[in-house]
Amino acid sequence: MAGDRLLRILAHLSSGATTEPEPARLCEVCADVSLMTGAGIMLMTGDVQRGSVCSSNDVSALMEELQYTLGEGPCVDAYHEDRPVLEPDLASQGASRWLAFASPAVAAGARAVFGFPLHVGGIRLGALNLYRDQPGPMSEDQYADSLVLAGLAAQAVLATQAHASPGTLAMELEEGADFRFVVHQASGMVAVQLGVSVGEALVRLRAYAFGNDRLLGEVAEAIVARTLRLDNRPPGGGLTVAKSR
Repeated sequence: MAGDRLLRILAHLSSGATTEPEPARLCEVCADVSLMTGAGIMLMTGDVQRGSVCSSNDVSALMEELQYTLGEGPCVDAYHEDRPVLEPDLASQGASRWLAFASPAVAAGARAVFGFPLHVGGIRLGALNLYRDQPGPMSEDQYADSLVLAGLAAQAVLATQAHASPGTLAMELEEGADFRFVVHQASGMVAVQLGVSVGEALVRLRAYAFGNDRLLGEVAEAIVARTLRLDNRPPGGGLTVAKSR
């Protein structure tokens, strides 16, 4: 039965247009097979979200961006807890696990969200994010298919990266991804400016983005372009923002 499920999904993955980038095709298949409105795949390392490998539509892309900005959501929890994270009604009063993520995700059109960890053996790579524009739980078949899809996605990412030179990102992943290199660049700049660690700088960037209702990538681009600067100013040591001249 499990073998039949795997063969069916592999056949779906190998069909269709072959001119699309592989990551984009993978996200399309994840959404189609699971009967979801959209799908996305995020890569993560430790406490850092590395970025979105692919997303099947604009809402999926926004959900990836929200999770990257806020550091919370189904992908983040699925990765850290190493288990599927299922929220059948993101707009319900009981769905309070992601206070910052839920409202903008619902406003974008996501009513049910499901996160599945990507791992190969003991190696954790990220998470598969699925959403539906109507509330409701997954069926048993959808859940089983999603587990298989997450496994295939993890193997595909690992196999693709295996051909890259040490310390570099595989071209196929980089071409199909939005890895927010600008965020890492901005974090380094803020770390130097404030005399803090890169991890602390990323926290401050996120705090500023959240407090000003902006996406993290947008704030990072402004930092790198030097149209925005975060400063610690004594005596209070509070965070202030100074636009560069």
